Amino acid sequence: MSTQTRAPLERLTALVLGTFRPPPGKKRIMIAFAYGAICHTIFGLAVLAMIVAMFFGMSMSLGRVPAPWSFLANIVLIIQFPVVHSLLLTRRGSGLLSKLAPKAYAKTLSTTTYAIVASVQLLALFALWTPSGIIWWQAEGTVFVVICVLYAVSWALLMWASFDAGAEVQSGALGWMSLAQNIKAVFPDMPTRGLFGVIRQPIYVAFALTTWTVPVWTPDQLALALGLTGYCLLAPILKERRFAQRYGEEFAHYKRRVPYAIPFFKR
Repeated sequence: MSTQTRAPLERLTALVLGTFRPPPGKKRIMIAFAYGAICHTIFGLAVLAMIVAMFFGMSMSLGRVPAPWSFLANIVLIIQFPVVHSLLLTRRGSGLLSKLAPKAYAKTLSTTTYAIVASVQLLALFALWTPSGIIWWQAEGTVFVVICVLYAVSWALLMWASFDAGAEVQSGALGWMSLAQNIKAVFPDMPTRGLFGVIRQPIYVAFALTTWTVPVWTPDQLALALGLTGYCLLAPILKERRFAQRYGEEFAHYKRRVPYAIPFFKR
């Protein structure tokens, strides 16, 4: 067998055996695309689980924890999202995120690993919820159509706000795309246009709205809506502290001009 024929076979054999080490550039690109595929797959599953689960008032999910432990399990599922989500934005949290990627690429991939963790949290919350089996109210007829429209509008506002804030950051694409291109991950400027010109926290407000514009109401949905709405109203306070440190007078001027969560209510 000639050398030209043998070399590709040896490389293929080594790849199958797990001993092949691609050149640095190819390795970086392979890692970038692998993290991107993982991130967007879990992100898509989490969004789908959230849309479907809340549409049925959290009455249809995969959790099967027996009572009374199901109540405790559901509370833990609600709490884990805001706690971990906020923790990962701290200095200690960034250190934890750095352990989820190869050391050489951890900083660049930080937005991607953050999105992966957040997506896993949301997927766990909505897929592993244990339904109570109690349905208080279910919309029918014209009311059902109206509420479905409101639900769709809430999700549309959430996607709109996410694009205004920078879709590449919100979806986790910034990290892996920057790594694939071998460039520094540059965050977009402070968002002030679109929905961010109406209120300062449109993502959190739209996220909260999705929990209230559902056609089926159960004790489960009420608990979820109260828990996540509380988070959506309080968490941005910490976010605005970070913005004040990062953008200084620019954010102070924006804060004076644009209301927090309710349009035209600046106080």
